[in-house]
Amino acid sequence: MSLIRSSLLVGLGAVASRVLGFVRDILFAQALGAGPVADAFLAAFRLPNLVRRIAAEGGLNPALIPALSRLEPDESARVAGDVITVFALGLIALTGLVEVAAGLIAFVLAPGLQGDEGTLALVALYTRLSFPMVVCVTLASVGAALLNIRGRFTATALAPLAVNLGLIAAIIALENADTLPIERKAIWLAVASSLSGFVQLVLVAIALWRSDGRMMRFRLPHWSPTLKSLLLAGVPALVASGAAQLFILVGTQIASFWPSGVSWLYYADRVVQLPVGLMAALGSSVLLPELALRHRTGEANGIIAAQNRALEIALLLALPACVALGILAEPVASVLFARGAFTASDAQGTALVLMGLSLGLPFATLGKVLSQTLFARGSLRGTLLATGIGILVTIGAALPLGAAFDMTGIAIGISLGCLAHAAALSVLLKRFGLWAIDRALVTKLVQIVAATLVMSLGLVTATALIPPSGPLTLAGLCLGGLALYAAAAVLTGAVKRGDLALLAKKP
Repeated sequence: MSLIRSSLLVGLGAVASRVLGFVRDILFAQALGAGPVADAFLAAFRLPNLVRRIAAEGGLNPALIPALSRLEPDESARVAGDVITVFALGLIALTGLVEVAAGLIAFVLAPGLQGDEGTLALVALYTRLSFPMVVCVTLASVGAALLNIRGRFTATALAPLAVNLGLIAAIIALENADTLPIERKAIWLAVASSLSGFVQLVLVAIALWRSDGRMMRFRLPHWSPTLKSLLLAGVPALVASGAAQLFILVGTQIASFWPSGVSWLYYADRVVQLPVGLMAALGSSVLLPELALRHRTGEANGIIAAQNRALEIALLLALPACVALGILAEPVASVLFARGAFTASDAQGTALVLMGLSLGLPFATLGKVLSQTLFARGSLRGTLLATGIGILVTIGAALPLGAAFDMTGIAIGISLGCLAHAAALSVLLKRFGLWAIDRALVTKLVQIVAATLVMSLGLVTATALIPPSGPLTLAGLCLGGLALYAAAAVLTGAVKRGDLALLAKKP
């Protein structure tokens, strides 16, 4: 399958997942609002949803793809079976531990809620009910990585949709139960998340069963050096792949000290994650195998070229998205979420957080791309170091900025964490001789900035003439801004026919 076809399939799956996620979160806001119950549910949902999103975007691919692709097919199938067996046993044990220690985990997730024992108890309850989803989506991610190695991207792209579809169905069903208290609605949503994760696992398992049967073979796990290295690399790979989400998790802990802060940050993050998630899915499922192949053949120049072309695509998406979200933050928050239990003041708070988070969007996207080269090189220690730096900067910036500017300051602190993460990755790549900005990248960046400025002027003028007050007006502004940017990108040369021809080459 050509790189363009693989990219389109994975990209469409990522976009569909994000669109369904928007629908899900709009319904979350309508059903739960942004009060104590919403804060409790979203704080508890943050951890399993973090793992789900990392796994859906190929978070285990950096550990599995390079290692298994180096083995002979029969040995690869045996090691793959060992990995799934050991991961399953370990995850079941971890889930048992979480069920027992949910109270402590609730305090870690939302320390600001400790003054409200009832709300903190709800966090613990929702954590117990939703965490089993982690077992299912992680095992599904392992299976998806095996499918990616063989160039089978359909299940990888479509299976993650099951969680959002399941939750949407559950919310719609609960909306018909008008007399059900909000606390009970949240309980059923937590249960639905775990059941939906099981459906995702079943879909991936069916795809593996319908394959040629050589992808994995089960036996009593054999503690080979390859299995040990995979297990030691698997957790770091998940951590490093979810760097931006870990910054949000840290921000959530700080935001829990502000009324409705957890909810505002959650909903704003969901808007920002559309372009970031798209690049993450493309990078881990499509770009990573390409980079791993070039590493095996020793093509340093090819690695740098492939990385720079991926950076161009990332900036082509991220820069206009950053500016557009900053300009349209208030109408986006109002139109998407301000209904039902979600008030106008909640929408205004979410908009301010969205403005702060949008500043870090380009850096979060760059971090997703740059990390793929280190993953392909097998340098998980380097990616973990960069992630750690990002977390420290997030904490160090969000605490004083939050004290000075409330939730907006926390969002800016998260953006600074994304900037530090991307900068650390670039320094590491330069030390390895895998970071070089070529003339084509600089030229493309100038063209993208020019096209973004044209779009910005158009959006600012349009919002001044026609204030967005409803879904149709907002949709018109978004589509108009997209059309203007596309036209400007073509005129400035930011998008050329040759770019698509380059992607259409088979890896």
